[in-house]
Amino acid sequence: MDLTPADGGARIWRLEVAGSWLARLRGLIGRPSLAAGEGLYLPGTNGVHMLFMRFAIDCLFLGAPRDDGSHQVVALRANLAPWTGVVWWIRGAHGAIEVPAGSVAASGLSVGDYVRLVPIGSGSV
Repeated sequence: MDLTPADGGARIWRLEVAGSWLARLRGLIGRPSLAAGEGLYLPGTNGVHMLFMRFAIDCLFLGAPRDDGSHQVVALRANLAPWTGVVWWIRGAHGAIEVPAGSVAASGLSVGDYVRLVPIGSGSV
């Protein structure tokens, strides 16, 4: 899945989807790193933990999809440290995206921006 600006701009990140309860629980645990330009989408998630993690991440939280399929960025958390970073609950979040630390600042995304989750090989959601 690709994350793109809602206005149809270029891909921001290529995302793996944690589609099951177990995949969301495991998240990035056990991975040595996350490559630049890649991330993990955790649908239905409004909080994350950094237990058993080996590297820092940034996390975006997305609101529910609008009628046009776009999602509002409702919160951003930068540089969550391994083992100590926790985001307990984000009001209005219906999913989280974990990306390498520093990626959110480099993307230029801000709270209030709209993005799309686009299946790979598709022009739209």
